[in-house]
Amino acid sequence: MSRTLKIAVVDDEPDMRESISQWLALSGFDAETFATAEEALKVIGADWPGVVVSDIRMPGMDGMAFLKRLMGIDSGLPVIMITGHGDVPMAVEAMRIGAMDFMEKPFNPERLTELVKKATQARRLTLDNRALRRDLSEGQQVMSKLIGSSPVMDRLREDILDLGQADGHVLIDGETGTGKTLVAHALHAVGPRASKKFVPISCAAYSDEVLSAKLFGPVESGLPAVEEARGGTLCLEDIEALSDPLQARLLAFIAEQGSPAETRIIAISNARGEGRRAEDSLRPDLFYRLTALKITLPPLRSRGEDILTLFTRMTEQFAEEYGCEPPQVTAQEAAQLLQAPWPGNVRQLINVAERAVLQNRRGSGSIASLLMADGEDTQEATTTEGKPLKEYVESFEKMLIDNTMRRHKGSIAAVMDELCLPRRTLNEKMAKYGLSRSDYL
Repeated sequence: MSRTLKIAVVDDEPDMRESISQWLALSGFDAETFATAEEALKVIGADWPGVVVSDIRMPGMDGMAFLKRLMGIDSGLPVIMITGHGDVPMAVEAMRIGAMDFMEKPFNPERLTELVKKATQARRLTLDNRALRRDLSEGQQVMSKLIGSSPVMDRLREDILDLGQADGHVLIDGETGTGKTLVAHALHAVGPRASKKFVPISCAAYSDEVLSAKLFGPVESGLPAVEEARGGTLCLEDIEALSDPLQARLLAFIAEQGSPAETRIIAISNARGEGRRAEDSLRPDLFYRLTALKITLPPLRSRGEDILTLFTRMTEQFAEEYGCEPPQVTAQEAAQLLQAPWPGNVRQLINVAERAVLQNRRGSGSIASLLMADGEDTQEATTTEGKPLKEYVESFEKMLIDNTMRRHKGSIAAVMDELCLPRRTLNEKMAKYGLSRSDYL
C-alpha cells in the first residue's frame, strides 16, 4: 500500500526548524514545522501518516512531556529526539519511554536522513498492517453473520473466500430472503478491494431517469455510483430490473475498464423468486459478463439444523432487545420449525423469531400458530430431504444442550441438573454434536 508520509519537525528555534525542514525537503521528504508541541498535537492523532522529529528542550511542553503524549495517542508512532550534549541521559530515558532514536547537536545531516528514512519505513509498515487487520476484521465480522454449520453453508463460505480473491464480476442469485446482500458485502470484505468503497444501488427502486443519473451522472452532489465505486465494488441489486438503455451503458462501462476490471460489479438477482430472472431479462453479452463467477444461495429449508441454530440465535437477540426471556422450544415445535417450507427463508425466520419473543413476553401463543399465520400448514409440510424422525430428534437434542449451555455459561453441573443427565451421558452427547464447553465460557 503506497502512501506519502509527513515529517513533523518540532523545535522552538526558527533557524533549527528551517534548516531541518530544508534538508529533509532536499532529501525527498514532506516536512511540516511546528514551533511548539502544543501546535503539533493539534495535527497529530492516532494513525497519523508520518513520523516526528522533536527537540527535547522547549518552553511550555518540553520534548519528554510531548513524547509521553504522543505515545499515549499512538504507541507505534516513530519519534526521533534532538538533544544537546548535556541531555544525553534524558534522551536515553526518552528511548525507554518509546522514542525510536535520538540525535545529539550538532548532528550530521546524513545521519538525520538515515534515521528519518528508517522511521518512515517502519511507520509505513505499521499503518499498512493496521489497515490489513481492519480489513480482515471487517471480513471476519461479515462472515460471522453467515450462521450455520450445514454442508451447504460450509460450501457457501468456501465459495465466498475463493471468489472474494478473484477479479471477475459476480452474479448472486437465490430465493428472496436468503441473504444475497449479506453475501455481496462478504465478497467485498474478504477480497483485495476491502479497503475501497462498497456502493450498493437497487435497480428496481428508481425510475429509469433517476437510476441513470445515480449510476452514471450527472448528480446534484457527490459522485455517480460508477465513479464513487471506482477501484472498489459496485453492487447492483435486482439486476433483472435494469432497462435496455441502461444495460447498454453498463456494458460500455465494463468494456472501458478492460481486464482485470478496476471496479468489480456484483449483480444480485432473485433468480429463484418471482418476476423476471436475470438470464431472461439481460442482453446475453451483459449477462455473460456479469456471470463470470456465480453464487447461488441455498434456501433455508435445505439447511437442516441450521434452522434451529438461527431461530435460537434470533430469539436470544430479540429477547435481549425487549428485556425478557427467550421462548423455550419444545421437541414438537423444533420438528415444526425443521419441517416448515420457509418460502421467505431467513428473513421470514427472523420475523417469526421476533414475534415468538413478543408473544412469550405476553405468556401466550405458540410457534406453530406463528408458522400457520404465515400461511404454512406445518402439519403437512415436509423438507425436501424428507428426513427421518431420528434426525429431527437429534437436531432438537443438540439445540436443547446448546441452549442450556449458553444460558448457564458453560456450567456443566447446572446443565446436568436442568437436563437430568449424568455427566458421562452429557459428555458423550456433547462430543457427538461437536459442542465444546470452552465455547460457552
